[in-house]
Amino acid sequence: MLRSSGSGQLTFEFTDSFETDRAPEKKLDFEKVSTGGECEATTASNEADRYASELVGREYLQFRSKFKETDEPDAEASALEPMLLRIARTPNLASALLKVASNKGASGIDGVSIQEVVDQAHKVLARLKDAILKGTYQPGDIRRVWIPKPDGGHRGLGIPNVIDRVVAQACLQILEPLFDTGFHDSSHGYRRKRGAQTLVAQAKRYLSEGYTVTVDIDLSKFFDRVNHQRLLSRLAQKIPDGRVLQLIHRMLKAKVVLPDGTRVDNDEGTPQGGPLSPLLSNVVLDELDWELDRRGLRFVRYADDFSIFVRSERSGHRVMTSVTKYIEKRLRLVVNVDKSRVSTSSNGVSLLSFHLKRKDDGEIRIGISKRAQKNVDKKVRDLTPRNLGGTFEGCLKRIRTYLNGWFGYFRLATTGTVFKELDAHIRRRLRQILACRFKRPRYLYRHLIRLGITAKSAAKACYEIRSPWARSISPALNKAYRNAWFAERLTPLYDRWLDIHPPKDSVIKQLLLFE
Repeated sequence: MLRSSGSGQLTFEFTDSFETDRAPEKKLDFEKVSTGGECEATTASNEADRYASELVGREYLQFRSKFKETDEPDAEASALEPMLLRIARTPNLASALLKVASNKGASGIDGVSIQEVVDQAHKVLARLKDAILKGTYQPGDIRRVWIPKPDGGHRGLGIPNVIDRVVAQACLQILEPLFDTGFHDSSHGYRRKRGAQTLVAQAKRYLSEGYTVTVDIDLSKFFDRVNHQRLLSRLAQKIPDGRVLQLIHRMLKAKVVLPDGTRVDNDEGTPQGGPLSPLLSNVVLDELDWELDRRGLRFVRYADDFSIFVRSERSGHRVMTSVTKYIEKRLRLVVNVDKSRVSTSSNGVSLLSFHLKRKDDGEIRIGISKRAQKNVDKKVRDLTPRNLGGTFEGCLKRIRTYLNGWFGYFRLATTGTVFKELDAHIRRRLRQILACRFKRPRYLYRHLIRLGITAKSAAKACYEIRSPWARSISPALNKAYRNAWFAERLTPLYDRWLDIHPPKDSVIKQLLLFE
């Protein structure tokens, strides 16, 4: 059951079981209903409502996110519609809840899980839309958790309630297209069709043009120090609906509950962890982007991490001083002097776990930073414990899932050594798991004999080598489980890298075929 507290915040009491009351799946010609087809708009809407009443959970959300409401204008007229109404539209709220559910985040301070809200979606969306339009919606408190940083210390992360994340995501879906077109081309963080890969490509171009000195300015606790009034004034330049600004202001002012239960006011900053936070950070720093552009500086920025490229160290120190002054006086942010620096490309430039270095012949080499290599090694060790508590196929599936995302991020690297070494390390970890499945040496010995290993080689691996890690690199284990055996089950990263970066001599040979 869904009810509203006195403060206007939506709270939940779950008393119904939707699994038992769920109606059987019903087929519907969605195109006919959504466009009207042969029916009138009202008839189509009634038919859609009847069909939606028989759906629950994700099926209901998927239908509502695609179905156009009866009074919803077409694409051209939608731009003239009040922005708050566009945010509160049922299709927009439904798609926002689907997006929040796909992120699989933790519950907020109210303890309500994403699945509970999804199961109550048909009630939640109606009440939420009504609360937003009437102005009675009040965001709940934000749960603060502390995440350890790689270099020491902790980063504060704010976890809003699921309902508050849905509202923030609904705002994001309407506001992002409005603001994104005006952002600078050198801004790559949290933007469509942009990311770390486009940032590295732009930085590589600057280095190849001779801008080999970088000015790295670190913003101290940026997300905790954003000035609300400056942010709202920047938003007001493109948001004509004052009610939307009030809604965002209420979300910014939501109180924070610390791990010890202390409830504190939030007078500045944006909650790092909410769906709307990345867009708000880009809005704040967009002013800095255009100021750097006005000065004729070459730079790249990803959220609050940015680097400026200049030709000499002298220019770098001059830019460091002037830009630091602008950030602290104009944007009212704090620069971390200890972490900000001017560096040359002789030792390479580190950007978002990539490492760029200019060679003597002018070629820019894109590698993977030492920290990123240590992180992937640690993750592989966690995914391949010696005493595996599940099936070997399940272990392979988890590794495959992780490596797909990892390789997708680092595929721009121009050196394949890291990928080749990581492949070899993963194979050795997996051979260790296969050997440890046999609790006694004689059991492993019999297994190796069955796989065609000679008795002398199998005996040496089983009885002379006692360490499981040393045994994993023995000739017997390498012959029993060859690289080709693993390649059938786990595509080597190096092979995938070669598909993207073929050797130069092979490219030349291919071109000669056309002469």
